[in-house]
Formats: sequence, structure tokens, C-alpha cells
Amino acid sequence: MHVDVKKIGNIPDGGGWRYVGRQQGEKNRAATPDKARNRYGGPKLGYAFVHTVIDDHSRVAYTEVRDDETAMTAVDVLQRAVAWFASRGVTIERVLSDNGGAYRSGLWSDTCEALRIVPKRTRPYRPQTNGKVERFHRTMADGWAYARCYLSEQERRDALSGWLHHYNQHRPHTACGNRPPMSRLINVPDQYS
Repeated sequence: MHVDVKKIGNIPDGGGWRYVGRQQGEKNRAATPDKARNRYGGPKLGYAFVHTVIDDHSRVAYTEVRDDETAMTAVDVLQRAVAWFASRGVTIERVLSDNGGAYRSGLWSDTCEALRIVPKRTRPYRPQTNGKVERFHRTMADGWAYARCYLSEQERRDALSGWLHHYNQHRPHTACGNRPPMSRLINVPDQYS
């Protein structure tokens, strides 16, 4: 498995500047309620952190959007991903990550050991080594995160599960012979009943 986190900016209520233009985007940002203020007086919308676990062989992806990228969050996502993949007949033996703080933590190492997963890390400044998840994040940005005008951050987050289902179940993938990633999993429970 390859794991990584993609940081994307939160969308203000009413839509972000990419679709409504800079002037209206700034108005929407300023009108977004319940946000702390930055040093210039504007609201701090913050970031969404997209945690992804992708299978090296099939390219099947598991993704969650969280509000941080701490070790505790990364471990929680890994545990949920292990259960999700296990329900599809996939046993995780190794996990490849970059050298982010969450993946260098003792909590990450202890959790991997408890789950009987061998943690591996890429060489520093070599994102190509973790290229499958990096490419997935680019596809996800084009197909989901910035694909259309979302009127709020919650609307974008709600759209992720539908897009992820399409990616795993229906979207042709060149590495899978122009078949969807889920077609590479041959031992999914109840597949042949």
C-alpha cells in the first residue's frame, strides 16, 4: 500500500474564487461565519487534508478527508483502511509512505507493528517513489476537488464518496488494462455467488 496526505484549501460558503472570480470569492470568504481571523482581518478558512491509502497492485483507493495531518489521524485512517481492504479480501502486508512527521512517529510504528504491517519510507525528496498515490491525488484534484463549482466545503466533502466509487468501480485505468481498479481484485467476498 502507498499512503500520503494531500492538503487542499477549504471552500468558503457561496463558492471559491476559482469559479466565481476573485472579487466575488473574496466577498464569499469574508462573509463565511464562525472563522478565526488572519493577521489582515480576513477569515482563516484553513485546509482539508485528504488521507489516501492506495493498493499497489490494483490501484483501488481508500480516502478520507480530515481536518489535520497528525499522527493520531494518520493512524486512525490506516486502521479504517485496513478494515475496509480486509472486507474486500485484501491483506495489507507493507505500507510505503513519505517522510512526513505522522509517518515517522512512534505511534505510526507501534500501530503498524500491532497490525503486522511493515512500514517503509521513501528516500527524502523523491516523490516519484510514492508515485501511485501522487498520481491518484492529481486525478482526484482534477476529477473531484476542483472539478466543478462547490458552494461550500461540506458540499465538496459530500461529493467525495460518489467520485471515489466511480474511480474504484467504473473509471478505466490504463495500468489495469483500461479496466477499473476493482476488477483487479479477484478474491472479493460474494464476488462469484
